[in-house]
Amino acid sequence: MDASGYAVRAEGIVKQYGERRGEKRGGKGGGGRRALDGFDLAVRPGTVHGLLGPNGAGKSTAVRALSTLLRFDGGRAEVAGLDVAREPRRVRARIGLAGQYAAVDEILTGRQNLEMFGRLFHLGGARARRRAAELLEQFDLRDAADKGVKGYSGGMRRRLDLAASMILAPRVLFLDEPTTGLDPRGRGEVWDSVRELVAGGTTVLLTTQYLEEADRLASHITVIDRGRAIADDTPDGLKNRVGRDRIEVVAGETADLPAVVKAVERVAGAGPVVSDEAARRVHAQVADRVAALTEVARTLQDERIEVEDIGLRRPSLDDVFLGLTGHRTQTPEEEAMA
Repeated sequence: MDASGYAVRAEGIVKQYGERRGEKRGGKGGGGRRALDGFDLAVRPGTVHGLLGPNGAGKSTAVRALSTLLRFDGGRAEVAGLDVAREPRRVRARIGLAGQYAAVDEILTGRQNLEMFGRLFHLGGARARRRAAELLEQFDLRDAADKGVKGYSGGMRRRLDLAASMILAPRVLFLDEPTTGLDPRGRGEVWDSVRELVAGGTTVLLTTQYLEEADRLASHITVIDRGRAIADDTPDGLKNRVGRDRIEVVAGETADLPAVVKAVERVAGAGPVVSDEAARRVHAQVADRVAALTEVARTLQDERIEVEDIGLRRPSLDDVFLGLTGHRTQTPEEEAMA
């Protein structure tokens, strides 16, 4: 944690590729493509901080810069209280990193993988064995510890990869799209492991294109697009930017739509009431969500109007992303099919 109270802090980070001959690194001009263009980030200790953005927005570049895997061309960054540019070796001793794809050896068992990583981190044989046993227990892999990794499910492999990144019990863990390609069960297993790490005091910076993942895990989210942070808030704070909750009613019969519209208008205040005749759907933004739902339901019941569905809908992170960037984000699977 740095003097300002942040586990990770970036100010005006620039990373430029393809400079013209004679142009100084980090200098102004149109000679190269800026993967990071004045990127700012502040991550509180002991939290999951989501870095959300489309493919090519700069998420992975930001992680590589903050984890000392590449040098940035401008700005400054501190991780775990250390200057990334001036003290990269000390930074590496305090962080863990798990990339988009599991880096474990399929030929070895889970235990052998962790012991190997322990030896690579100079723990020595006895300490490496003890640490491997602790991590197998922590990540619920004890029963599969002596099985070959090639027989692991996708979720188990990712949990083993997370365990390997925790060999030195880092203060800060960088997770770069850790659930890419996993089925819902495997994704849930990884989410549970991340929550346990944070409960133990680890700070996690999570990059993701999965809106649900950011919503489920992160207490704070930074939205990045074209190398810049364009929004930074809690998930609820971001959702509030695109509007209030809305009430939505689906009429049982098209002939009942005018009556449903009147019932919704009573609780909508000055906001517009939108009616979709083809879908028999009426919706409007409301200030007091519970009171609005109660009043509309009572009115429709008193007038004996049958509805197919009635409920409250919150803005989603997908709505937020569309409002901020002008386009919806795509998951890696959707992009591969495009």
